[in-house]
Amino acid sequence: MSLPSFVRLIEVGPRDGLQNEAQPISVADKVHLVDALSAAGLGYIEAGSFVSPKWVPQMAGSAEVFAQIQRKPGVTYGALAPNLRGFEDALAAGVKEVAVFAAASEAFSQRNINCSIKESLERFAPIMEAARQNGVSVRGYVSCVLGCPYEGAVKPEQVAWVARELYAMGCYEVSLGDTIGTGTAGATRKMFEVVSAEVPRDKLAGHFHDTYGQAMANVYASLLEGIAVFDSSVAGLGGCPYAKGASGNVATEDVLYLLNGLGIETGVDLDALIGAGRQICDVLGRPTGSRVAKARAAQ
Repeated sequence: MSLPSFVRLIEVGPRDGLQNEAQPISVADKVHLVDALSAAGLGYIEAGSFVSPKWVPQMAGSAEVFAQIQRKPGVTYGALAPNLRGFEDALAAGVKEVAVFAAASEAFSQRNINCSIKESLERFAPIMEAARQNGVSVRGYVSCVLGCPYEGAVKPEQVAWVARELYAMGCYEVSLGDTIGTGTAGATRKMFEVVSAEVPRDKLAGHFHDTYGQAMANVYASLLEGIAVFDSSVAGLGGCPYAKGASGNVATEDVLYLLNGLGIETGVDLDALIGAGRQICDVLGRPTGSRVAKARAAQ
């Protein structure tokens, strides 16, 4: 299979990246980050999450973020909305696209959202109906597709079942996430091969964490499988609050560098992206997780 000529990058830094930070981050700093990312040419930015601040304190203020960002034409500003209350809050904030998430692992589903996978999918039914009525697009996430911190290996057939359910329910795209970063290139290709028998490849995305240093290899393996959408996080920000030891998402800068080297179009400016990452890392008071950004800074 030939490599895609164009790849869509889904920037999850402002949501998946910041939700794990220990220190409070102001609405102004979040807005500044989102605006810098859209200025860099990213066409999809997950800008917040409408969940209870009790569970994810860093996502408090998402409505204010959506009220203050400079929305660029053609850019999608998405948000996580795991339940109907969250969806209603997102709708009130002017969000035009939301994401829901399920796990490919029963144990992870129980620890993360206190219910079985089947129950979690049933909870999405009212969200999907409300989204249809309000003209809101819904994107689906599946976590732990290449391994679970509680169960270990996860069968591709299990991933395919969850992805198929989300797609059948009305998710226009399903992102498959290696939440704990244990996946390898061979397992990644096998997973996409199995899942694509249930959901078309052009409706699938890859979401890789770099815990074991395999994220870039897994992105390339996905490209070989015809996958042309990837979630990534500026400066490699993020982790998972329910998966101990899971390090950051793959850095958007590093994925972009790979794609540029392969001659694959993205519409994203690498220098501007590195600048956006530098700004948020200054706010957080720590170095970037992007190897490309580190290398550029050392030149």
